[in-house]
Amino acid sequence: MKRTTRTTRVATLPSLLALAAVLAGCGSTIEGQAVPEGAGAGGASAEFTRLLTECDAVTDEQIAEAVGVEAIERGFFGAICRWDTAGAGATAKVTFNWFETGSLDTERGTAQRLGYAVENTTVEGRRAVLMRPPDDPASCGISAGASTTGIFGWWVQYAPGSAPPDPCAAAVTLARLTLDLSS
Repeated sequence: MKRTTRTTRVATLPSLLALAAVLAGCGSTIEGQAVPEGAGAGGASAEFTRLLTECDAVTDEQIAEAVGVEAIERGFFGAICRWDTAGAGATAKVTFNWFETGSLDTERGTAQRLGYAVENTTVEGRRAVLMRPPDDPASCGISAGASTTGIFGWWVQYAPGSAPPDPCAAAVTLARLTLDLSS
């Protein structure tokens, strides 16, 4: 005959105290001031205050024209938006980002740490930073102050082997179009 035993575990007082401490410690205080989503200084434009519509700040047709291609396909959309493009002379990947609490100093510092060539410039009267990766002359990015707070940026990366136009000229054109549409 098989005998089964039942084991009962009793929590000890130290175990219960540890559990209570863990549960009580789940909350935390974060220093600073809360900022509601979409809140920005000055005349906030509708182009940058609608959730997930930042990717529509410049039309697909305008992107294709600025990059010098005939075909464009929308890719991932979120905080960073991506397009794949193709044409007779060039194939490129285009990326747009907008960070409501971003800063040009952060973008400049990150690009410098990555070893990129960094140049201060302006677009439509706004401070901007032009960035070029050292080993990829077919790529260029620009970040500029958004119409409200934060920054936006465009990257144009032509595929190896294509005969691309100047990627920086394309990125600057896209930044100019973004500011024209968002002011």
